[in-house]
This record gives sequence, structure tokens and C-alpha cells, in this order.
Amino acid sequence: MVGSDTMDGPDSAGQRRADGLPVFRGVTLLALDAKGRLAIPARHRDALAGVSAGRLVLTADPSRCLLMYPLAAWEPIQARLMSLSSFDARIRAVQRLLVGHADDVDIDGAGRILVPPALRRYAGLDKQVVLVGQGQKFEVWDETQWSTQTAQAAALPANGLPPELDGVSL
Repeated sequence: MVGSDTMDGPDSAGQRRADGLPVFRGVTLLALDAKGRLAIPARHRDALAGVSAGRLVLTADPSRCLLMYPLAAWEPIQARLMSLSSFDARIRAVQRLLVGHADDVDIDGAGRILVPPALRRYAGLDKQVVLVGQGQKFEVWDETQWSTQTAQAAALPANGLPPELDGVSL
């Protein structure tokens, strides 16, 4: 079921990266139905269908949200993660979190995906969720947690920004 509040602009999924993958932007409020299905907004659905025939990968993020990748964007990430040595406990922990929680999902005929119960529990997803475009992927947040994250980001003092952002002008 699609939520009624969309906070993003016109078709941001029309942009493409150099490798041909779509660029996703914008914040959209959505609702999970009673079975845990999430309707992908129509403006993103066509781009996702064109990239990996509607095949997506959902996985856990350390921030307690979910990451949603088109399969074509996820595969090189997974290959890179799994090429790292699992003898390092930190690398093994990241592999367990990201690859271990990765779940293949397909967009159904009604434009929905089924968010697996284990991932819904991990991210604390109940009814109201937020889909956040992040370039090659989306983040899926519980609405309350997203509000908390946004408030924390907005309260960040100017001198608290990482040095990598020096010289970035908005």
C-alpha cells in the first residue's frame, strides 16, 4: 500500500550513472501491509524493472535500517565483500551482517516486494516506513527512526562535519 505523503521531486529515477545503473533520490513515506509487503513507488518501479528485471536484494545496515539494491548493483558489492579475508573478525562481522542477511526479493505484478520477517524485525519496521533514495540503492527505515536520524543530522554543528566535506558547497 503506497503512503499518501511523498517528499521527493519529479522523476529522480530517470538519471543514470556511467555504468548504466539508475540513480535513486528522494524520500517517500510508505505503508507496509499486514503481510509485510511494500509497494515500490511507480516512479522507481520502471527503473528497477529495467535494471534487474525487478529482482532486488534487501539486507541489513548497521544503522538498523534496510538497504535495497537492484540485483545488478548488489552483486559486485557482495563479490568484493566475500573476496576479503574472513580471518579478520571485523571483516567477518560485516560479511555476516550484509551478506548473511541479504535476501532476494522480486517486484510482484502489483509493484510490491515482500520484506522478509527477519529483516522487518531487524529494522523495527511496523506499518509506516520511509524509502530513501541513496544513489545506487535505497534505505528502508521505520518512520520514527528516520525522523530521529534526520533530527540528528540537522543538529550536527558545522565544526562537527568530517574533513572530507571541507569545500563542499550546497
